[in-house]
Amino acid sequence: MRAWAVTEPGPVEGGSLQLVEKPVPVPGDDELLVHVRVCGVCRTDLHVTEGDLPVHRPGVTPGHEVVGVVAGLGAAVTGLAVGDRVGVAWLRHTDGTCVYCLRGAENLCPGSEYTGWDADGGYAEYTTVPAAFAHRLPAGLDDVALAPLLCAGIIGYRALRRAALPPGGRLGLYGFGGSAHLCAQVALAEGATVHVLTRGLAAQRLALDLGAASARDAYEAPPEPLDSAILFAPVGDLVPVALRALDRGGVLAVAGIHLSDTPPLNYEHELFYERELRSVTSNTRADAREFLDLAARHDVRATTHTYPLSRASDALTDLKAGRFDGAAVLVNDLNR
Repeated sequence: MRAWAVTEPGPVEGGSLQLVEKPVPVPGDDELLVHVRVCGVCRTDLHVTEGDLPVHRPGVTPGHEVVGVVAGLGAAVTGLAVGDRVGVAWLRHTDGTCVYCLRGAENLCPGSEYTGWDADGGYAEYTTVPAAFAHRLPAGLDDVALAPLLCAGIIGYRALRRAALPPGGRLGLYGFGGSAHLCAQVALAEGATVHVLTRGLAAQRLALDLGAASARDAYEAPPEPLDSAILFAPVGDLVPVALRALDRGGVLAVAGIHLSDTPPLNYEHELFYERELRSVTSNTRADAREFLDLAARHDVRATTHTYPLSRASDALTDLKAGRFDGAAVLVNDLNR
């Protein structure tokens, strides 16, 4: 089969992602073989490709927002059949026995593994996933609409919960790409006032179209103090900016898996009055189920831009340059 592989981590413009031939993977006893229909493009794919995240699997195929159909099953798999539509997301495996898994925090499992980083992902004709980590998908949404929900949506939902937004609260979103524009829809549906702080006029326009109360440059102050904020942009310089925008007792959650270095924080101006700074680490399967249910109930929709899977490198380059709002989705044309 044809698949994209990170041949040598580095700038995506320099050809670090290459289209290669790989064997069709063979599912293990507890795994599914999934024929990829579409795969969303996540900023984490860019971090894997460019080496911001350390290499876990040489020559890895990125992609962890996969919508596909079951093409094969391991001997121990039950409850699914060939032809079923499933989703493959970032979290691929946890040990199920550590203290974190046992207390319901499997996202912190030291033995966790991830699609498109520890194992080949969805920038390919086929991928595999442990059946226990495949997601049943809501009816009524097409493949392209569903793909960004499987990481951008799920991690945005977890970040929203980590930000501890009070009912009817004032939420600031720093950066407004694939994850933030889905998070905003959930927050608005739950009665929040949303202020968006982001570069790019297209992203600001999208924010206002979705119902944000304001949209300004990321380094500007919002029009009112914030109860909670989420930093989606992987820019450490924005941490003190967002902290200063918080009201007393406010919480800033950092949603990304990678963040550039943060400058020194001034305790009096950025942390005093019980402001909090929290990180977000992956998600649990419970997060995914809760978010997918909410998305169906509130009609959460991704703004999508499709690319043929044969142009995955172009999609990542455009993501890096901020050439589109919302989310990009790769449509499998490799086996047509």
